[in-house]
Amino acid sequence: MSAYLVTIGLEIHAHILTASKMFDGCPANYAGAEPNTFVSVVSLGLPGTLPVVNQAAVERAALTGLALNCRINERSVFSRKSYIYPDLVKGYQISQYDEPLCSEGWIEIRTAAGATKRIGIERLHIEEDTGRLSHAEAGTSLIDYNRAGMPLMEIVSCPELETPEEARLYFEKMRQILVWIGVNSGNLEEGALRCDANVSVRPVGQQHYGAKVEIKNINSYRYVERALAFEIKRQIALLQAGGVVHQETRGWDELRGETVGQRSKEFAHDYRYFPEPDIPPIVLDATWMAARQAELPELPDARRMRFMEAYGLNLQDADLLTLERSVADYYEAGVAAAQAIGASPKEVANWVLNEGFRLLKDRGEAYEQLATRVPVAHLAEIINLVAQGSVTRSVAKQVFEESFDSGQTPAAIVKAKGLTQISDSDAMRSVVQHVLADPKAAKAIAEYRGGKTSAVQFLVGMVMKATKGQANPHITRTLLEEELAAS
Repeated sequence: MSAYLVTIGLEIHAHILTASKMFDGCPANYAGAEPNTFVSVVSLGLPGTLPVVNQAAVERAALTGLALNCRINERSVFSRKSYIYPDLVKGYQISQYDEPLCSEGWIEIRTAAGATKRIGIERLHIEEDTGRLSHAEAGTSLIDYNRAGMPLMEIVSCPELETPEEARLYFEKMRQILVWIGVNSGNLEEGALRCDANVSVRPVGQQHYGAKVEIKNINSYRYVERALAFEIKRQIALLQAGGVVHQETRGWDELRGETVGQRSKEFAHDYRYFPEPDIPPIVLDATWMAARQAELPELPDARRMRFMEAYGLNLQDADLLTLERSVADYYEAGVAAAQAIGASPKEVANWVLNEGFRLLKDRGEAYEQLATRVPVAHLAEIINLVAQGSVTRSVAKQVFEESFDSGQTPAAIVKAKGLTQISDSDAMRSVVQHVLADPKAAKAIAEYRGGKTSAVQFLVGMVMKATKGQANPHITRTLLEEELAAS
């Protein structure tokens, strides 16, 4: 059986977060609105209307280019891209072609095996989005033009991805960066971020690429990986059977688990590009470029490395704490507050990752809600209560959850519920004696006396349960050992 080489490139389509659409003042916050209620004479392409470039969209697209290590071109040009589809009301799309805003960038992905790979970015250009088709029964389709004219970035990778896993990781990394710098919502379900995947296969040894198949409008990491895996197998099977792979556009049908042919793939000349006569070239000066550079925050990869170096975190924890900027900001604020009371950055990380993330997942809430649910001052207070011995760690977890749900301060919860740690030896000794007399403790007692000293932990657990987690664990163990030695 012949071996085959796989070549994959992704085109990421990302809405730019702005107040208005790309070429007019129509509001851009159409999500959830009734169809065709966020439209204007410009986005509907009515005769006599003229486009005006959204300055904020250009600024945020350039900021994205910097975050993706691109060159920001001093001169870029808008063009008309002609094609006739119902969702493109003018019959052409205002886009960029041979002179894009950004070019020649890269990002890095890290595979499950731990290998780091740099993926080149060919270009980032600005355009307007199209409307949206909904296919109904009996072969009819409905059109919603709310999305038409939305400012959109198209980010085109170099053909350097080699596996479906790499494609998924690239898509995930791109979303992380776009959300991190605040230029995109990251909402895949609403179509604010989606991608087209281009894939071709060729026998090992063949120099030229195989025919390119494009899989359109994928809005899920999982679907990207699944669609590419299916398409690669389909193309290889076709070649092995003596068939020919044709350049075409296909869609991903998740229910059937396969790609479906839609139309033959267009070439650039099919679009009849020519410069948009109503928009002059965009020319950027050094002062404007410097302002964009000054807006660029510390990016996820750099922040992850700093967390590892400055706070002694392992790669896994640093990765999780830099998933989103809101989490990283919350963690660093927590470190600053906790260091004032002598707590370590690792201790703060444990509370955020173990308790904070658990509760967000249980409640179905987004990461940015953590700072509202458990303000940094409350987090530091919980850590301090444990450090001072006021509460045990198990009680502190209960307090964290109640504070998360109610918004009360940890100290107020401890006081109101009488959860202060029991450290009085005399008060605890009777509890210890009662536990040792319990038939459930017999096996652990026998094991301890037989030389298995770790068996005492079972007895500690029984005491903790009897005191609802309030017993001081160290004193509890000491008292148990004393009682066992004396009997």
